[in-house]
Amino acid sequence: WLRRCTHYLFIVVVAVNSTLLTINTGDYIFYTDWAWTSYTVFSIGNILMISVGATYYLLFTGVPGTASYYGLIMQVYTWVAKGAWFALGYPYDFIVTPMWIPSCMLLDLAYWASKKNKHSLILFGGVLVGMSFPLFNMVNLLTVADPHETAFKYPRPTLPPYMVPIEPQAGKFYNSPVALGAGTGSVLAVTFTALGAKLNTWTYRWMAA
Repeated sequence: WLRRCTHYLFIVVVAVNSTLLTINTGDYIFYTDWAWTSYTVFSIGNILMISVGATYYLLFTGVPGTASYYGLIMQVYTWVAKGAWFALGYPYDFIVTPMWIPSCMLLDLAYWASKKNKHSLILFGGVLVGMSFPLFNMVNLLTVADPHETAFKYPRPTLPPYMVPIEPQAGKFYNSPVALGAGTGSVLAVTFTALGAKLNTWTYRWMAA
């Protein structure tokens, strides 16, 4: 009973946090000339959400396919967040919901293909998630209207001065946020995935005490 409650609480906490991440991303991508740099940071933050949460959930059940189900939960939560922005009067393409599901499917695939080997999941699954998420997400971002035009049309009254929309400086920061996000993500996601696996050990020990 205690283990099951802890498990469900964890899933809800991660899903809600992923929603908050989505809302905050709207600020950083649309209201600053650091858009590409913040896209990379955004990718790493969401890779953390996938790697830790989906790995925890997957190893908790031991059933390949659970990570994809977890990705679906986060997808629904972030679609709700997108709907909240729309209800506030912003255009429908103002906010981009992260592409959670494809990367979670790769995590499931790594677990299934290695015959439920935890270490293969951490190493191969982590690298696959880290490399794929920025790529899938950039495909998603390509469908968005010009972000700076949107920022000028829909100014936020509470923005700090450093986030006031200004003309972008072409080439001033990273030219390839996908490559940067995939490179850093593929390294960090292995650590994140290992943390998700370790969380199972910690929660089992805590609940057995």
